[in-house]
Amino acid sequence: MLKNSRIQYFILVLIVIALGIASRKIDGIPTFFGDTLYAVMIYFGLRMLLVNFNIKKTAILALHICFAIEFLQLYDAEWMLEIRRTTFGHYALGQGFLWSDLGFYTLGIVIAFWMDSNWIRKK
Repeated sequence: MLKNSRIQYFILVLIVIALGIASRKIDGIPTFFGDTLYAVMIYFGLRMLLVNFNIKKTAILALHICFAIEFLQLYDAEWMLEIRRTTFGHYALGQGFLWSDLGFYTLGIVIAFWMDSNWIRKK
């Protein structure tokens, strides 16, 4: 059962990554959609790694990680800017701090937690 849960969350992470990348490539999709999906991906990634961890604690941990990454965008040391200039660094660490992103991350965590509570864990 544990292996199946990890695989299930891994597949969800891959789907969310694909949706997030597509959201940046398709015109007309607001950028906050990608920010929300980023938080969903963080939540499901943590669920994959910490499958036996309490889901409420997972949601709180995911939110802390998202907030930490957003606040890290205020740090502009040259070595950090070099990392952000790479494709992976850009997607993982973002480019600039926005207060609104904190709200979109919160929305993403709430959506992922709701999905996990109502659909995924009930199967």
